[in-house]
Amino acid sequence: MMPNVDPRQLKKLMDSMGIKSSEIRAGRVVIEGEGMDIVIENPQVTRIDAKGNVSFQVSGEVREVEKNAAKVEIGEDDVKLVMQQAGVSDESLARSALEETNGDIAEAILKLKG
Repeated sequence: MMPNVDPRQLKKLMDSMGIKSSEIRAGRVVIEGEGMDIVIENPQVTRIDAKGNVSFQVSGEVREVEKNAAKVEIGEDDVKLVMQQAGVSDESLARSALEETNGDIAEAILKLKG
């Protein structure tokens, strides 16, 4: 926001110029790129409509996630080991943790314990 500007005056000015803005409720925003994705958690999203041109302003907790060319194969032995070490009985939960950590067993165990 601009310093020393009353938000009501700014809204009036934007309205007179034909610019409308509205807040959009979102849980997460993902921008998919060629080599990586940009993930924005807890976003504040504003839709701005300026005389038919729509744009979005997004702010929040940003992290970049590299895309892997090959999907990691998750073996049954890895799933059982994660279940045993993390103390969980749900196989799908252990498999999901392994998928999220790209097959990193230690990280999956820590994720489930934390």
